[in-house]
Amino acid sequence: MYDSFLVRKGSLRNFKEDGKVAGFCFGVRIANYRGVFLSLHNGYYVEVDGESYPVALQRFGVNGKPPRSFEELKNNAVYEHWDMQDEATLYIMKEGGLTPGVHRVGILESILCSYGRMPRDEEIVKNPPVPTPNVHGQGGGGSKTTDVSYFDLELQE
Repeated sequence: MYDSFLVRKGSLRNFKEDGKVAGFCFGVRIANYRGVFLSLHNGYYVEVDGESYPVALQRFGVNGKPPRSFEELKNNAVYEHWDMQDEATLYIMKEGGLTPGVHRVGILESILCSYGRMPRDEEIVKNPPVPTPNVHGQGGGGSKTTDVSYFDLELQE
């Protein structure tokens, strides 16, 4: 239901670190009307122009704080909340960034269950699933999205 709002059009751009283009980023929103504590956010399945970018290459910026890895969020953001109406920025580390033009961006948000208590929850928190597309009901997504959503975004300067 919220999938069409996951990525903000007009937000794709390259970013620099130490004066060099270190990757690209774009604005994202949460696909959950309640929001979520950041420690439950497990990262994204991201593909751009057919190339996938694992969680290890992703950084997440929200609430006016600098970009952090999802491992850092898992361990240090248990009381920090991401609200539905707040836009965050997803950073993808890719030396040189993206070339000018339109890029096909596929994204699947992965957020662990934020309510209820099931016997398997302890293991999921210790070893969260890898965000992957939903293949025959076996996706490593979660929360309110189960399939990859695609957006055609033009790289902004």
